[in-house]
Amino acid sequence: MAWKSHQGLVRPGNEDYAHVDEEHAVFAVCDGMGGHQAGEVASMTASATLVDIYSHHASEFASDPRLSYDRTLPPSGDLLVKGIRLANRAVYSAARADQSLAGMGTTIVAVTFDNEMLSVAHVGDSRAYRLEQKSLIPLTVDHSWVSEMQKVHNLTREEASSVVAKNIITRALGVKEFVEVDYRLIKTKADEIYLLCSDGLCGYADDDEIFQVARNHRDDLQKLVDDLVQMANDRGGADNVTIIALQILESADSNLPEIDLTTIPGESHELLQYEDSLIAKIAEQRLLREQNQVTAKQPNKFYLALIFAAFIVLAGAVIFVSGGK
Repeated sequence: MAWKSHQGLVRPGNEDYAHVDEEHAVFAVCDGMGGHQAGEVASMTASATLVDIYSHHASEFASDPRLSYDRTLPPSGDLLVKGIRLANRAVYSAARADQSLAGMGTTIVAVTFDNEMLSVAHVGDSRAYRLEQKSLIPLTVDHSWVSEMQKVHNLTREEASSVVAKNIITRALGVKEFVEVDYRLIKTKADEIYLLCSDGLCGYADDDEIFQVARNHRDDLQKLVDDLVQMANDRGGADNVTIIALQILESADSNLPEIDLTTIPGESHELLQYEDSLIAKIAEQRLLREQNQVTAKQPNKFYLALIFAAFIVLAGAVIFVSGGK
């Protein structure tokens, strides 16, 4: 595995976020939007939600019947879809709670492994590819205005590039109460390479151009992602760019069938309310963990602060009683 995220040559900051969780074999690229650092908050919130779920709530959420939906997926893919749904609620709730974050959102393309099977889930126009010997195979379909125009009007890639408002995305995390998640399940083979990227790459280079650069570095994934980022910057670096490359070292035959690209429908109103309670629970437990970490690192200062706070409360109570007399 190798990855790189770069703010590009034009943007003042980087609203992309690379989610790299080797322990749980979960990898994602998030491309935030919203301006005034709201996009950065959105992409980081989505990633932080996945971290909390996989590190502290995986078994609980995996077995929760209230989070179920009308698809049968392998355990890892099922948890990934649930995690993306909850990430949507986390970003949406944060935007509603803070006016300065209103309108923020983020795309996400994420993968996880179930032995030799690869689950791919995405919302927005960040992409996943499989790098083969002779070509680059897209594994996702953009949720964008230009992509929809291509399908509806059967446009070529060149024709679609001239479409007005071609950069508008039609699906993202945090912009609506519910979210529809596209999912597919793929059998992997040894030595295969998979790429995840934000549109800072695929928005400025076509698939053939990405392939021409990537194929030269199959044996050096870090060089592969470095050169792809450099290509994006050589094209003007107008956007943030983030790339994750994954190579399969070993794989075995699986009894699970592949699942073609399918859309998991959005949640019901009742489920949204339940997801909100889970988001609140995740946030509360995260705060407790952070407080415990502070306590462990600085026990003396912490207890002194508690004693001081207790003294202030006691003093206030004495003053109040005395005043009452």
